[in-house]
Amino acid sequence: MKAPIIEIFSSFQGEGLLIGERQIFVRFAGCNLNCNYCDTNDSKSVKSGKLMTPLEVTEKIKKILTPDCKSISFTGGEPSLYPEFIDEVSKNFNLNIMLETNGTLPENIDLIDKLDIVSLDIKLPEHFDGEFDESIFLNEIKSLNLLMAKSISVYCKVVILPSTKIKSFKGVVEKLYQNISNKSNIKIIIQPSSPLEDWKDINFRLFKFSEIVGQYFEVSTIPQIHKILDIE
Repeated sequence: MKAPIIEIFSSFQGEGLLIGERQIFVRFAGCNLNCNYCDTNDSKSVKSGKLMTPLEVTEKIKKILTPDCKSISFTGGEPSLYPEFIDEVSKNFNLNIMLETNGTLPENIDLIDKLDIVSLDIKLPEHFDGEFDESIFLNEIKSLNLLMAKSISVYCKVVILPSTKIKSFKGVVEKLYQNISNKSNIKIIIQPSSPLEDWKDINFRLFKFSEIVGQYFEVSTIPQIHKILDIE
């Protein structure tokens, strides 16, 4: 068994609920979506990765593991393309396993046996240059309900762009509320796109996005801290 790996490195988590925590990141190559705001464009194609075995990845993780690191984050690209590979690596560590996913492959996510926390991106129409495919959102809902049914900790991350429309954002949040099974267990992280200079004259809109989510869910607005710290 092999999977295309872009990089394996140690850093601070720069996004979401675990922000500031030291993690080992395993970044897969290959993605089933083509978001226009992606900040890891080199990970979209499987050809950009180096084929590695679970043993090779395990040995690399062991070499860079430090005492302050308590979790492994599988990211990408889209890591849920490789569920069996993730399980093979995870079983070698007594660490928390995090999945950073677009949530559009619920059947694959269901195959991953050991998951402690999932960061699931909710896509907006503005994230794509062409027509928005409604199946993307429906599969994200399936993944959320599946994870909550298995009592796996999960939160949603929504990247907002300066071009994100209030109306379409509100529509997605309302649909999310209407379709998930356990509304009280979901927290929404609003993540303004980088660079933050793009928000200099329109940051008042961040408050409006937060107010919309706050009608239905717990909400926080958190930028990409690793960009601010200038680390990977």
